[in-house]
Parts: sequence; C-alpha cells; structure tokens
Amino acid sequence: MPAVDEGVLTLSVAVRVSPEPAGIELLKTYRTALNYALNRILSLNLRTIKDVHRTLYRELIEWFGLPSRVAVDCYRDALANANAWRRNPSRGKRPRVKRLSMLLHQGSGYRVKDGYVEIIGGVRLKVIGWDRRYDSYPSGEARLTYKGGKMVLWVSKRIPKPESYTPRDVIGVDVNEEKIVYGDEVINEEKSTGISRAERFKVLAELLQKKYSSPRYPAWKRRRGILNRIRAFHEKARNILVDNARKVAHEIVMTAKRLGYAVAREDLTGLRNR
Repeated sequence: MPAVDEGVLTLSVAVRVSPEPAGIELLKTYRTALNYALNRILSLNLRTIKDVHRTLYRELIEWFGLPSRVAVDCYRDALANANAWRRNPSRGKRPRVKRLSMLLHQGSGYRVKDGYVEIIGGVRLKVIGWDRRYDSYPSGEARLTYKGGKMVLWVSKRIPKPESYTPRDVIGVDVNEEKIVYGDEVINEEKSTGISRAERFKVLAELLQKKYSSPRYPAWKRRRGILNRIRAFHEKARNILVDNARKVAHEIVMTAKRLGYAVAREDLTGLRNR
C-alpha cells in the first residue's frame, strides 16, 4: 500500500462496543506492555522493525501473555511512539502512554462478525452502535479505546476521493472570537463559536480549584471527587467548542457543495505582527 495516495481519502469509522471486563483487562495489559516496549526501544536505541522484533517479540508473549498478533501490533505501536518522540525537536522526558488504547490488525487481530467484535485471544465485544455508511469499503487497521466508561473501536477506511469541480463562485469565511461569519454578496450568515458557553464551565472549574486550595496545600489535587469534577468541567468546555466547530464547518461545506462554490478562509498567518 503506498504511503500517500492523492486519489484516496482515509477516515476512521466509530464502532461503539460493550465495555466487557475482559476487554478492559486486555487494554490494561497492552498499555503495560506498550510502555515496557517503548522504554526498551529507547534504551537500546532500536531503529528498525527487524531489530525491535528480534528483541521484544518473545518477551511480550512470554512476560505479558499477549497473543502473537497483538504482540506484533504492540511493538509496532511502541516504535511509532518512539520515532515520534525522536523527531520532536523540543522533546522532554521519555514518553509514557497513559490512555487505554490498543492497535489491532484487521483479520488476524480483530474481526466484526454477527454483531460482535472478536479480538484475538478470545475477547468478544457486543456492537452497540455503528456508522454503516462506509460498509462497502474494505476495513483496515483499527484502534480500540476505552475512556469515561465508553469503549469504541475506530476502524480505518480508504474511500475514493470525490471528483473536483470548477467552482461558480466563492464563499468567504471569517473566524472571530465570538462568531463565525460566512457568505458572499447574497449570503450572509453568522454563527456562534460557542466560546461564551464553554467559558462558563471553565469558570466553574477555576472556582472549584480556588475553593479547595490554600497557600500551603492545593487540596483539590488530592481529593478524587473534586479532581474528577474539575476534569469533567474542562472536558465539557472542550466538547462544546469541538462540537460547535464541526457543526458550523459541516454547514459551510454543505452550502458550498449545494451551490457549487469554493470556500475561502482568511489567512491569519502573521496577524499579530501585522
């Protein structure tokens, strides 16, 4: 498969599955093995997939009990994380994976059958929700994630790129702090950015931090309930901004597609200096 194909788009399809205890335990084991492999790759300065396989394959199977295909995906995942850290010019201390996330190879690593996601090693997860719009396209590698009590299998798909067209006109988009304005000589639409709604939850998080803090001891860092509440406020604020941006962007694109227009966005590069 070529690394870059200008005629193909890559997207991830979300498959919501039941968070079975066996699946959560496998994710935790994978995370432990991934951090071990990541540390070994950096300590031994391993660069190629051949060297990584020779060093880690047996250890991941025998020490962590990973199935053979999961062990291969684990050290591939670790090598990708190590190379990303090496390429970062401002890298700090060694990376450590904290999220529960597992790379899976299609076919030998996972398969979707009869309403279940079957993972090598005997783990079966019931499919709860599935975006079926792209079922006609072949599935590639996937990533199983678990966060906030929700388990999702993100399946990669490669679909043909839509045919380009010569636009009849242009829709201009102006992004400001409080609103997004788009249109032309006839169309003039204003949409909120969601900043004001998100800011309320940021303020609530800051008030909690201030309430449970003192000059000598930030108690909110040690009280799990308060810390989780603060995190929930920050996550809510982020979700508001992301959801609003996606909805407005979709609306602009669909309007341009319906009218046969192109989309022009203001170039903000160097705005502060200008």
